Amino acid sequence: MAREPQRAGRFGPGLLVTAAFIGPGTIATASSAGAIFGYTLVWALLFSVFATVVLQEMAARQALATRAGLAETMRTAFASQALGRVAVILVVAAIGLGNAAYEAGNITGAAVAVAGVTGSGTGPWAVAIGVAAALLLGSGHYHLLERVLIGLVLLMSTVFLACAVLAAPGPEIILDALARPGMPEGSALTVIALIGTTVVPYNLFLHANAAREKWPATLPLDESLAAARRDSILSIGLGGLITLAILSTAAVTFFGSSKSFDAFAMADQLEPLLGPAAGPVFAAGLFAGGLTSALTAPLAAGYAVCGALGWRGGLRDPGFRAVSFAVLLCGTIFAALGTRPLAAILFAQAANGLLLPFVALALLYLMNRRDLLGTHRNGTLGNLLGAVVVAVATGLGLLKLASVAGLL
Repeated sequence: MAREPQRAGRFGPGLLVTAAFIGPGTIATASSAGAIFGYTLVWALLFSVFATVVLQEMAARQALATRAGLAETMRTAFASQALGRVAVILVVAAIGLGNAAYEAGNITGAAVAVAGVTGSGTGPWAVAIGVAAALLLGSGHYHLLERVLIGLVLLMSTVFLACAVLAAPGPEIILDALARPGMPEGSALTVIALIGTTVVPYNLFLHANAAREKWPATLPLDESLAAARRDSILSIGLGGLITLAILSTAAVTFFGSSKSFDAFAMADQLEPLLGPAAGPVFAAGLFAGGLTSALTAPLAAGYAVCGALGWRGGLRDPGFRAVSFAVLLCGTIFAALGTRPLAAILFAQAANGLLLPFVALALLYLMNRRDLLGTHRNGTLGNLLGAVVVAVATGLGLLKLASVAGLL
């Protein structure tokens, strides 16, 4: 049977970004924000979604217009060889080594969810999840990975949105919080974390390559760009809605009460609403969040490092497989042993603190290159929005560095 041609209107790469940023870290951060500060920090979540849409749309547009991944373009587009080398070093350090360090937390989050339901230890489940992720990555089929990740995102959406609908009051309380944004005492680090777990630099590399895979050069470019923009807005908006649902459920359950907060034991507090199903339902959402991040972190590392080093970056290419499987193997080993590579995580946080403003500035520069993008370069509005996001990304990167250095 002839293969159905790939059409531009289907969902895809945007949901990979959603799958990537809603992991155990986002679940814990959003839960903590809601439990400690109620709805006060909803404005930070809204801004993070806006910033992510702006940056991700530019990354996808760059890839479709140039037919090159973001790391490839950054490596070759700068007149200064020194800047090109800096880009390579930062990408390899922050995304290659960084994702290897973070992968343990992704796999652990999924393993904790399964272990909580089965009553067994997390070690064997971490190995099983690592093997399952390896089989999916090893298949070399982008569309299979895309379908699996879309399914997991839909599972997350169903679980967390259902919890929010059951637990939360009407939308007026959220609208009131947006009308009166604030930063309560002690909330600065939570705001940084809330934005930082959504505006993730490695997602720019993941999205650029995935958009190129999704919409081939055989499709009309204007059609592909319109579909990519629509996909980015809807998919990342869905991710923001899921994060809002997690924050909202924690706010209703914990804020203003005497209950002891634990992001990964929130299911216990949902029992009055969900009964005996509370544990399995919340575990399903946590498992989906952990597994999606466990799959997208190696994907992003493979795309980014191969592009930065000038290697072929397809799912079946040896260099891509070497990088992605190394990230997955490191995460699986640490998760199975029940340890976290703290020194590597601190290094990764520092490298990402440098990478975020660098990539944001580089992306804005590239999006104004007529020789690269022609009529698809940024207009005045795109540059204004990009400048706001770049300024915040730069500040966020500096704050992350200060946090790693113990200054905050």
